[in-house]
Amino acid sequence: MNLEKQIKEYIATQPEPKRGDMQQLHHIIMALMPTCKLWFLDGKDEKGKTVSNPNIGYGSHTIKYANGKTKEFYQIGVSANTTGISVYIMGVNDKKYLTQTFGREIGKASVTGYCIKFRTLTDIKIDVLKAAIQHGFKQTSIQH
Repeated sequence: MNLEKQIKEYIATQPEPKRGDMQQLHHIIMALMPTCKLWFLDGKDEKGKTVSNPNIGYGSHTIKYANGKTKEFYQIGVSANTTGISVYIMGVNDKKYLTQTFGREIGKASVTGYCIKFRTLTDIKIDVLKAAIQHGFKQTSIQH
């Protein structure tokens, strides 16, 4: 099954209003980065055991580990969770940046070092979420 079909099916399995919100979020991110690489992670490890919620990834950057190894991974991730939606903003080195920059402005959301979690899109200011996503794309596009 191709990537876009997997993403479409994953979004389609979500109950409303989460399904509509995830579809809208997918369109928002694709409008911000129309040529970005798409990812779909089903949440299973190599043995088929579920280790996380499935998630959609956008963009690509290289993660550098302390032992010198590298791995290609997405820049922005979106996942349904039990209470709503999580948006992962990868590669932000300052773990207080998202909270300090977007936490007070975004609305009803939990903001951590790399994750913005909310119940529905109507609970947050979409323009603030877009700014956080754009920051994530920009941060991980800079060659360190």
